[in-house]
Amino acid sequence: MSTDLLAIRSAVRPFLEKLEAGDRVVVAVSGGADSLALAYALSMEVKKLALQLSAVTIDHQLQTQSTQQAAIVIDQMQTLGIACTAIKVNVEITDGLEASARKARYDALDELNSDAIFLGHTHNDQAESVLLGLARGSGTRSLSGMAQVNGKYNRPFLLITREQTENACKEIGLTPWQDPHNQDSQFARVRVRTEAIPNLEKTIGPGISDALVRSAQLLRDDADALDQWSEQEILALDLADLECSYLLGLPRAIRTRIIRRAIYAAGVPSGALTAEHVGAVEALISAWNGQGPAHLPGGVKVERFSGRLSLSRHQP
Repeated sequence: MSTDLLAIRSAVRPFLEKLEAGDRVVVAVSGGADSLALAYALSMEVKKLALQLSAVTIDHQLQTQSTQQAAIVIDQMQTLGIACTAIKVNVEITDGLEASARKARYDALDELNSDAIFLGHTHNDQAESVLLGLARGSGTRSLSGMAQVNGKYNRPFLLITREQTENACKEIGLTPWQDPHNQDSQFARVRVRTEAIPNLEKTIGPGISDALVRSAQLLRDDADALDQWSEQEILALDLADLECSYLLGLPRAIRTRIIRRAIYAAGVPSGALTAEHVGAVEALISAWNGQGPAHLPGGVKVERFSGRLSLSRHQP
């Protein structure tokens, strides 16, 4: 057995060992090398554990051959002894094609009757995510990349490279699907993968992807610590009536986390909050000069009265 096969099997083992006998494990398979290698590794490792393994492939119906590709995935899963189901989703374009397809995919996965879902994101995907976050000016949580475990979602390959999964598929005899979208430069992630990172490697030196992934882990540790601190503060606060002087005495990283939680608790719709919204509310605390209230999505109004921050929601 090659070192790449050993690596991918070793990567999934600790994740499976945390599950309980009889748990339902689902692997999401697109047909690319990463998810095929993951399905193989899981199929080999569950043999010694009392776990129920199945696969699902999401048909986004965005390409003319999507149904045929889903059938190919099902056939390849059968060769691994894994029962596989294809799920068709309708992608509503609300925030660009990539983000909208991702939302439709996760909405479908969330509905599965499963105890754990395994995803094939790799070391390369993690590096790309961090670089995209840097380009967008994202905060610490976004720059920390994808979590290895997030609820029932597991990403055991975040330290496995795309090259390793491709080599594994060759050795196993699986044929990965080359998604045309992965070569379409209209997508920012594709440009990062095919242009930005190779150019950085060429101009700065090798190891850029490794450095990005290391930075993501360090930032995740920092973000986790700050989240824990802010959660402890929130337990002692009334989020609808906050004392500005107390918040001003906290580090800005903690203060803005409390503000975000208070704003959402007041009724701002999930996903509607922007950095500008948070900044406007934060200015009522740290840059107070008598300005009027901050009006936020969902009819939420935040204003300062007698040194306190009042959050209310207008009911239409």
